[in-house]
Amino acid sequence: MEFVSRYVSHPPDADGFVVYSPEEHGTWTLLFERQMKLIPGRACDEFIQGLQKLALTGDAIPQLPDVNRHLLALTGWQVAPVAALISARAFFELLANRRFPSATFIRTREELNYVQEPDIFHEIFGHCPLLTNPIFADFVHVYAKNVLELPESDWPLLQRLFWFTVEFGLIQTASGLRAYGGGILSSIHETVYSVESDVPLRALFDPVTAFRVPYRIDKLQCVYFVIESYQQLYDFMATDVQALMARARTLGEYPPFFPVEKNNPSIHIDALGYAHRT
Repeated sequence: MEFVSRYVSHPPDADGFVVYSPEEHGTWTLLFERQMKLIPGRACDEFIQGLQKLALTGDAIPQLPDVNRHLLALTGWQVAPVAALISARAFFELLANRRFPSATFIRTREELNYVQEPDIFHEIFGHCPLLTNPIFADFVHVYAKNVLELPESDWPLLQRLFWFTVEFGLIQTASGLRAYGGGILSSIHETVYSVESDVPLRALFDPVTAFRVPYRIDKLQCVYFVIESYQQLYDFMATDVQALMARARTLGEYPPFFPVEKNNPSIHIDALGYAHRT
């Protein structure tokens, strides 16, 4: 079953600006204000500082040229407008050039609490604040460059690692457990659940273990990986990533912590490929 987008991105004008409707701006305001009530004590300090550095507010949907002006000065990153869905190669090529892709649509009120595809709130509010942190921004850049140097047969595992870090990562700080993943911090449910619930498993970040854990995108996560610092992620990219993936394939995939429904595109299992089924 192939996922088909229900959204269409707005084309920017020659200067990169998009005309949004009052309803779309209102959706941003609602999403922004309710997340701002949730993130104190749950989001990492670098995320909250990033919101301030980017001058994000709930007044209206941010225009990408305005976001880019701040990002470029801080870490050399830019946000690139894209269609609702892009290929994995296009995604990694953008990241490898310090350009974070963002669709220029915002979710409807009917999908306010959960949207299956990343909208501009997820990308700008969820991801861009941490791209103001030099070490984390460099990690994402180096990660994408390394992905492009490896065969596409390795990409599912590397996408899995992206999921458990950039999207749904936690970090242990002097003040306690905090979220840094954009998928967490743009979600009304995951923001609280990821750091406070006693239901999910939280494991210290280990690449081989992360490579072996299936996930699904349409439910609260069953497993979160906890890093000690962003330098830990950056340093991982300097290791023999292929050897770690080979080790994961030898050990095989962990059983899913969730029900497996046949032909459900929201379930990401079997990323280890044939090796664990020999």
